[in-house]
Amino acid sequence: MLFPLWKIIACVIIFQVVRLLQYKEGVTLKKAIFGGTFDPIHIGHIHIAYEALYNLHLDKIIFMPAGNPPHKNNKKITDAQIRYDLVKKGIESEARFEVSDYEINKKENSYTYETVELFSELQRNIEWYFLIGLDSLMELDNWKNVDRILNSCRLVVYNRSGFTEEEVVKQKSYIEQKFNTNIIYINMPIIDISSTSIRNNIKIGRNMNYLLPRGVEEIIKGFNLYK
Repeated sequence: MLFPLWKIIACVIIFQVVRLLQYKEGVTLKKAIFGGTFDPIHIGHIHIAYEALYNLHLDKIIFMPAGNPPHKNNKKITDAQIRYDLVKKGIESEARFEVSDYEINKKENSYTYETVELFSELQRNIEWYFLIGLDSLMELDNWKNVDRILNSCRLVVYNRSGFTEEEVVKQKSYIEQKFNTNIIYINMPIIDISSTSIRNNIKIGRNMNYLLPRGVEEIIKGFNLYK
C-alpha cells in the first residue's frame, strides 16, 4: 500500500525539526581519535577501541595511522599507505570505526596537537577525545604543545602493563595539576600484545593470524611484510 505524498513530506519535516531541536539543546556527537603506527594493527588495538567506545559512550572512533611520527624517526616503519590499508581492512566490520589518512598524507612530521586542533576546528559541534596508552602518559611532558592538545579534546588514557598503581596515580595527578585538566583513565582488561612482537614472530616464520583482525594477514602476505 502506497503512502500519500503529504504523509511522506510531513514525516520528513518532523524528522528535520527533531534533529534541529536536538542540536539546539546541545546534543552533540562524541568522537575519539586513536593514533598509532599500527604496524600492524592487531586485536589489542581493536580491544582498546571497543573498551573506549562502550565506556565513554562514543559515537565514532577514528583510527589515525601516523605518517612521520617525530618520536620514531630512527625506526624502520612500513609504508604509510600500506599501514592505512591494514587498518581499513581490520576495522571494516564495525560501522562505528573509521580510518583517517590525514597524518599519512602530511609530508612533514606529524604532531598530535596539529591533528586534534584541525579536527576540532573542522567539526566544532563534536565532543572530541584522544586515546593514548599509559606509557604515553608517562612521557607526555616530552610531547610538543601539550597544552594545545588538552585545550582541543579530552585526554583518555588506557592502562598498560609494567606500571604500578602508585606510578599511575602520581603521573595522572601531576599532568592534571600542571595543565589544569581532568584525565579520563580507563582501567580495562589488558591484552598484552605488541606490533613489535608480531613483526618479530612473522620474521621467524610463525603464524600470527590469530592476533590479527580478519583480512589483515592477507595484506601482510601480499606485500611480504616483516620478513
